[in-house]
Amino acid sequence: MNPAFETYIHSLAGRDVTVIGAGVSNSPLIRMLCSAGAHVTVRDRNSALPREEWDNIGVGLRLGANYLDRVGGDVVFRTPGMRPDHPALDSARAGGSRVTSEMEEFFALCPCPIYGVTGSDGKTTTTSLIADMLAEGGRTVHLGGNIGTPLLTRVGEMSPLDVCAVELSSFQLMDMKRSPHVAVITNLSPNHLDWHRDMDEYIAAKRRLLDFQNANDFAVLNSDNPATALLRGRGQSKYFGVHTVHDGIIDGLLPISDIRLPGWYNVENVMAAVAAVRGTVSDEAILETVRNFVGVEHRNQWIATVGSVHYYNNSIGSSPARTIATLHSHEGRVLLIAGGRDKKVPFDEMAKLLPDHVKVLLLIGEAAGQIEEEVRRLPSCPPIVRCEGLAEAVSQAHKLAVPGDTVLLSPACTAFDQYRNFEERGRHFVNLVESLQRSEGKE
Repeated sequence: MNPAFETYIHSLAGRDVTVIGAGVSNSPLIRMLCSAGAHVTVRDRNSALPREEWDNIGVGLRLGANYLDRVGGDVVFRTPGMRPDHPALDSARAGGSRVTSEMEEFFALCPCPIYGVTGSDGKTTTTSLIADMLAEGGRTVHLGGNIGTPLLTRVGEMSPLDVCAVELSSFQLMDMKRSPHVAVITNLSPNHLDWHRDMDEYIAAKRRLLDFQNANDFAVLNSDNPATALLRGRGQSKYFGVHTVHDGIIDGLLPISDIRLPGWYNVENVMAAVAAVRGTVSDEAILETVRNFVGVEHRNQWIATVGSVHYYNNSIGSSPARTIATLHSHEGRVLLIAGGRDKKVPFDEMAKLLPDHVKVLLLIGEAAGQIEEEVRRLPSCPPIVRCEGLAEAVSQAHKLAVPGDTVLLSPACTAFDQYRNFEERGRHFVNLVESLQRSEGKE
């Protein structure tokens, strides 16, 4: 076992530890803390949380509307979706608690180099590409972070010769005090302004990926994005962008035609990954990875062709900027399914693109009215169909589409009005399309 992690585990014995949030990503953490002999209290808003599995391992539960009353203990683990300056956490600090997070503890204990990736768009694809390139180059890679795999519980099995590829959200970064050896910021655009106070705070949170680097570290930044082009690392800064492309070849190495992912934004994701790992693994490993990489679930993912109509799942498209990028990646005009819970980010820039990119707009969720209001201001507004939910939207799209059309789920909103997360929304869309396949016969 990693000696530092072993010492850490022993230090938890007999300590009072609070974990805020009992979601799937926190379950391994809770079990690890219990195994270490900590007295664990889990606090969660969900009063209907199943108690039996936690009762069986001695976890105390504080559930329901008052779950944050009198938060305390020796250590408090903040869930990423909770602001670090929440009054309950300030009160816990005042009472002597050490407030931390799974990711902060992981960075402190990780024995190997970390490739950290953040940005408004492209985080998961870029992180996955980096992990695959490093693995193709013969390294043992641990992939996780905001992608969904908790890494703290796996630190004990990591070696200094391994590497970690970690996706990081602004929520996770906001109170981080360490930076990765290689820090990648894919791009920055307005996002999560329903959570952050303003754009300045959002950029500051992302910037923390760089703030604690040293002269031996690397920052990989997008020179074509106005916000990231202004950033600098504390060590060496590498900039990717159109300036690295000559005669259709990136960095004299990779023909753009070898990239199997659609859209220029995916070319940028590949550029970022190449810049992050080149010199660490062979060029052959980079080329082999890119030529075989077909994308990540819920990210402009082709699902099926039904009745000569193509269905794509971009449920990750939870902001207007993501939807704009995805629309640009499709030729012709699509039947776009959009809507959900807005992030307090305006829809005006997205709306301007719709006449040229959208044949029919099918709207769902809480923000349907806001999007429709913005789109109807256009002189050439595409037809709009309001739907009760995703099932009706898919059904309507199936009726309206003709052979050769594309139906695209790219909501420009979060899923939280009707789903637990964008993955659940995406899986529902996939299931609905698969039902169409079964009723019409697969092509």
